[in-house]
Amino acid sequence: MIMDYLTQLHHGIQLVLAAIFSVLCFATVLVHGLKWRYPDRDYTELWLRIRSWWIMVFLFCGALIVSRTVAIAFFALISYLALKEYFSIIPTRRADRRVLFWAYLAIPIQFFWVWLADYGFFIIFIPVYMFLLLPMQMVIVGETDRFLRAAGTIHWGLMTMVFSVSHLAFLLALPDHGDALAGGPGLVLYLVVLTQFNDVAQYTWGKLLGKRKIIPKVSPNKTWAGFVGGVATTTALAVALAPFLTPMQWPMAMAAGVLIAISGFIGDVTISALKRDLQIKDSGNLLPGHGGILDRIDSLTYSAPLFMHFIRYFYYT
Repeated sequence: MIMDYLTQLHHGIQLVLAAIFSVLCFATVLVHGLKWRYPDRDYTELWLRIRSWWIMVFLFCGALIVSRTVAIAFFALISYLALKEYFSIIPTRRADRRVLFWAYLAIPIQFFWVWLADYGFFIIFIPVYMFLLLPMQMVIVGETDRFLRAAGTIHWGLMTMVFSVSHLAFLLALPDHGDALAGGPGLVLYLVVLTQFNDVAQYTWGKLLGKRKIIPKVSPNKTWAGFVGGVATTTALAVALAPFLTPMQWPMAMAAGVLIAISGFIGDVTISALKRDLQIKDSGNLLPGHGGILDRIDSLTYSAPLFMHFIRYFYYT
């Protein structure tokens, strides 16, 4: 039954999924080969990373191909875990526990607008209604100590972990496009693959050629070589994948690749600035070898909304 369903997927999605799992298989075999060839070296962290990638890819791809509703629910769960992780690392007041309840309640409501494909309420619910509701709830509680800090940090978390991530899910709500045979799942796969690949590419180029730091006070390991190399290789992959997953021709795919690479970098270093301010290395330990959910989706918090509006403006309006 599963094989029958997979054969019904768009050919472009099949090819990209096959490539992803092939890379994971190669990485798994490579690590085992290294452990056999160099038994005195410790590859524990590398193996943990690859094992976590297997789990993440399996869950993501499974949710994406089962149904639109399951995929939207999966992204809502990711938002919940990210917001919960965020509230666990930032200082919050005891008086704000009721306010946090309303922040969590915003998650199913926001993704309900996604499920309805109601762009009007989707785009204003958190930036307008939750922005007004949360401070009102804080006023009702009556605690004024650190009021501005509490209001700002809670709403920033809601905007970043829920509103931004929900743009990834809204790609599934875009109407069918004559040239985008892969549909919403193809766009989601395109964005996630490029965003995650950009992280790896920037890290690799930085290790190979990086000398000059780009923002040493925020992220000392980021270099200009890593940034430029990541943007270039991510853009090349964006052009290569576009015919399989999107309605874009190569000039627009190139623009999308640059947009995803640069915005992904900004999202990464923005969350790095948050962690540096809180003096922590990782946002959590849910994903062995990677840290927490927020460590894994940091780049998507910027690339998802910008890419969604990019693709919607040029192809769906």
